Amino acid sequence: MASILVVDDDRNIRSTIAAALESAGHRVMLAESAENALEKFQDSSAEAVLTDVRMAGINGFKLLETIKRAAPSMPVVMMTAYGSIPDAVEAMRLGAYDYVTKPFTAEQIRRVVGRALELQGLRAENQKLREKIELLTEPEAFLTFSPQTRKLAETAAQVATSNATVLIMGESGTGKSMLAAYIHRMSPRKNGPFVQVACTTLSEHLLESEMFGHVRGAFTGAIKDKPGRLEAAAGGTVLLDEIGDLTPVVQSKMLRFLQEKTFERVGGSQTIHVDARIIAATNQDLERLVAEKRFREDLYYRLNVIELHAPALRERPGEILKMAEHYARQAAAAHNKPVREFEPAARDALAAYAWPGNIRELRNAIERAVILSGGERITVSDLPDKILAEPRKLDHSLTLEELERRHIELVLEQAMTLEEAADMLGINVATLWRKRRKYGLD
Repeated sequence: MASILVVDDDRNIRSTIAAALESAGHRVMLAESAENALEKFQDSSAEAVLTDVRMAGINGFKLLETIKRAAPSMPVVMMTAYGSIPDAVEAMRLGAYDYVTKPFTAEQIRRVVGRALELQGLRAENQKLREKIELLTEPEAFLTFSPQTRKLAETAAQVATSNATVLIMGESGTGKSMLAAYIHRMSPRKNGPFVQVACTTLSEHLLESEMFGHVRGAFTGAIKDKPGRLEAAAGGTVLLDEIGDLTPVVQSKMLRFLQEKTFERVGGSQTIHVDARIIAATNQDLERLVAEKRFREDLYYRLNVIELHAPALRERPGEILKMAEHYARQAAAAHNKPVREFEPAARDALAAYAWPGNIRELRNAIERAVILSGGERITVSDLPDKILAEPRKLDHSLTLEELERRHIELVLEQAMTLEEAADMLGINVATLWRKRRKYGLD
C-alpha cells in the first residue's frame, strides 16, 4: 500500500485512475491542477505522482521539474492524450520515471505505478545500505562534544601538519588510538598506511620481528624473509600502543630508528631506510619508568617531542550521553536493530556511572544494550547490571544544592557559551542563568 498523488484536469480520468489504484490497495490523493497538486504534495507523504502533461496554468512538465527539485528520488509518471516522441524525450530528460498515452486501461496504470513504487523502494533500500556501509566503514572517530576535547582535536590537527613524533598519554580506553588515527588523517601522510603495533601482546623476540621484520633462518620457524610493520608503514604513520612495555632491546632499536630512520631485520645485515612517522601511546607514567631505570631516558625525550593527553571519561561528563547516542547508532546499523533513543531512566543511569573503563567500556555497554533491546528505545534493563549497581561515587556530606552547584560549575568550565552549557545540562538558558546567579557562579 502506498500514497499516490494523481493530477489531471479531467474529473472522469481522475476518478477512473483513483478506482484502479484503490482496488490495488493504494491511498489516492486527487488534484485538478498543478497548483493544487503542489499544495497537496508539500503537505503529504506521497510516494509516487501521476500527472497529465497538458493542463491549464502550470503544465505537467513544470510540475515535474518542481517536484524533482523538492524530491529528486520521487517517481513521476507523465500522462497525455497527445503522445509524441518529443514529449516523451522531454519527460525523460526532466526525470520522469515513465510516460503513458491515453487511453489506457486500469491494469496499465496499476502496472506502471507498481514498477515505479518498486523502483522507489529499491532506491530507498540502496540509500539505507549506503548509509549503513558508510557508518560501519568510516574510521573510528575521536569524538569531540565539549570545548575540552575540541581544543584537544584542534591541537592534534596542528600537530598533524608536521612530522614530529607525538606521545599520547591517558588511561586505558580513553581513545588514544582514535586520537592517533585522527592525527594521521589530518596529516600530509593521510593517503599512506596507518599501522598499529600493540607492544603488550607479544614476547620480546616476536615483537622485535613484528616491528622490524626478519630474514630466513633468523630463528626456528623463520622459513622466509618477512618485512616488519615499520616497512609496511612506509610513507605513513605507525602507532606504538602501550610503548611503556617495550623491552630494553626493542627500546634500543626504536631509539636508533627515531634518530636515523634506519634498522636491520632480525638476523639480517642489510640496513633498511623507512620514512614513517611514529606516534606512541601509553597509560603508564613514563617519567616514573625512566626514574626506575625501566625505560630509556633518551628514548623518552625522542618520543616526547609533542605530548597530548586523552582525558578520562569521568573528566568529560557532559559528553557521555552524546557518545552513547553515537555508539547506539553504530551498533543499530551493525546489528540491524531499530534502536533510536534511550529512555530517561537509562540516560540517568549512563550519566551517573563512573566509567572506569572509559570510552571502551561505554562503547561495549551500548553495543550490548542495542543487541538486547526489544524495540526502538534502550531501557534500564538493557544496560549491564554493574552500571546500575555502581553509580558514580558521591561525597555524602554534601547537600543536594552543593552537588548541583559543583556539577554546574564543572559544566560551565567545559562549555564555551551559556547555550552550550545549558544543552549539556539539559536545561534552558534562562534556568541556567538563574542557577548561576543563585550559586554565585557569575
